[in-house]
Amino acid sequence: MENPKERILLGKLREFDTAALETVYDRYSPGLYAYACRVLGDPASAEDCVSETFSRLLKALRFGQGPRDHLQAYLYRIAHNWITDLFRRGAPFEIPLEEETVSLPDTTGDQAEWNIRRRQMHAALRRLTAEQRQAIVLRYLEGWDNEEAARAMERPVGAVKALQQRGIAALRRMLVREEDVS
Repeated sequence: MENPKERILLGKLREFDTAALETVYDRYSPGLYAYACRVLGDPASAEDCVSETFSRLLKALRFGQGPRDHLQAYLYRIAHNWITDLFRRGAPFEIPLEEETVSLPDTTGDQAEWNIRRRQMHAALRRLTAEQRQAIVLRYLEGWDNEEAARAMERPVGAVKALQQRGIAALRRMLVREEDVS
């Protein structure tokens, strides 16, 4: 359920209230940047994504469109669409796996194995469909719950769960196949 404060903020945003725009930017740009950086693996491209996300928000508002509720989901959907367009144009990317989310090995040999596994995971994530990748990144790397991911993806929760399951199964098949080859 949407927060009444967010509804008021959205109303002010629709009136182009600069304080509301600053609040929205301050509240959501760090998360959008982290999301874009995680998916793109490039801070400069992540900055471009955040900039374009807010530019598209303003353009939509100028034409009387834009979010009526769930502002965060709307912004992440814009960012995802921008990233998807970038991928379609053939831009190289890497999905960084944050070191703080995984306990790193202690020995040099273990670290080398970890680096190999991380590269394999990046390559496998790149081969997923855009929707599977988005569902997995939002759920497991961004830590969103299924309802939040469903709003951002404009899909039913069951469909997002199915995308996650199919994506994880595909990752498992790809990674097992690579182990068999090694």
